[in-house]
Amino acid sequence: MISLILTLCLLVFIFLGVEIFIALGVAGSLGILLFRGPDALAFALTSFFGQVTTFELLALPLFVLMGHVLGKSPIGGDLFTVATRWLSWLPGGLAIASIGACTVFGAVSGVSVAGVAAIGSMAVPEMLKRGYSTKIAAGSVVTAGALAMLIPPSVPFIIYSAITGESVAKLFIGGIVPGLVLAFMLSAYVFFRVLISPELAPRSAELQFTWRERWASLARVWHTGVLIFLVLGSIYLGVATPTEASALGAIGAFLIAGLVYGNMNYRRIVQIIRESMMISVAILLIMGCAKIFGDYLNMVRVPEQVTNFFMDLHMPSLVMVLLIQGILIIGGMFVDAGSLMVITTPILLPLIKAMGYDPLWYGIVLVINLELAVVTPPVGLNLYTLRSCCPVLTLEEIIKSSFPFLLIQLACLIIFSVYPPLSLWLPNLIK
Repeated sequence: MISLILTLCLLVFIFLGVEIFIALGVAGSLGILLFRGPDALAFALTSFFGQVTTFELLALPLFVLMGHVLGKSPIGGDLFTVATRWLSWLPGGLAIASIGACTVFGAVSGVSVAGVAAIGSMAVPEMLKRGYSTKIAAGSVVTAGALAMLIPPSVPFIIYSAITGESVAKLFIGGIVPGLVLAFMLSAYVFFRVLISPELAPRSAELQFTWRERWASLARVWHTGVLIFLVLGSIYLGVATPTEASALGAIGAFLIAGLVYGNMNYRRIVQIIRESMMISVAILLIMGCAKIFGDYLNMVRVPEQVTNFFMDLHMPSLVMVLLIQGILIIGGMFVDAGSLMVITTPILLPLIKAMGYDPLWYGIVLVINLELAVVTPPVGLNLYTLRSCCPVLTLEEIIKSSFPFLLIQLACLIIFSVYPPLSLWLPNLIK
């Protein structure tokens, strides 16, 4: 009964707008106090600091810093320019180029809003200038920006690893196939929709490029390939741990922004560090307080009770998985993606294991699910990010444009939920 009351209190706090880490910390500490007495409150502090001081979590602020440094540089515009050179001949070519640019930017940034801002600030105005409908221009960028959550280096995967103990390297490589599949599905949707309704994305004679111009454009993004290899290659070749690779990535990002683009100065560096620290501290506070709440739930055996309840229903495992995904989609409409992960994973993971599924697979499909959370109103951060960097668009236009693309993301989620080997074959190659 106490657990139910505290859970209800947590939900009330969240819907009243109380900061999520305060809601989690208060509910968890109060539960420990009522269940074990005042002396056990020291256990809450141990849980908090034990969670946020793990070596693996050092990668989180460093990858956030890397994404912010690159987000403040012209690299997003260069990626879009190069993608335009190669893909503009396709129906809806600029939108497909935007999706491609977001995909590559995701490989050097684990933060979805950074991708939306870096690519959207240039791509969306360019598409609108060329006569593209907002249904294509806004929708393609606001959803493709979420690929940064799935394509390594991914901040959500680092969080999931810290919660569950799963290998960060395997989670990173496990996100590659779903990320590329989703990028292809989004691009295919644009291609066929424009093929059916050409007025949505008129062709422009100015966007005709020779093969020489296409190959020459790659010189503008050579450093991006180097940085991707430096970070991901060092992990998969066994040269560096994910934490060490994150430090290499942050240094590499500063070198690219400072030496290649020359747009780093003292004021900008301070601003980037401040913004990165605010995001990192917010995530770590949520994780620490979620650990307190999760430890209380374990004390009173809530995860075990939830597992037994659902297993006693004797529903097919696939139905159970799809039901869990539906619950997470609804939750993602009202709670930000990171908070949803740290709240639900300790409760749902025992059930996933009891049904015989691999926790690695669950982490991958969970992040695919959370990609919907950053695009669905009223909490979808990508929606507000695109609105802020493209004031010519209204929030209503952005939301409407995202609906068809959300259905594509949902289809991708169902595919990888129904057939787990599709997301596991690549990480299983790592010994």
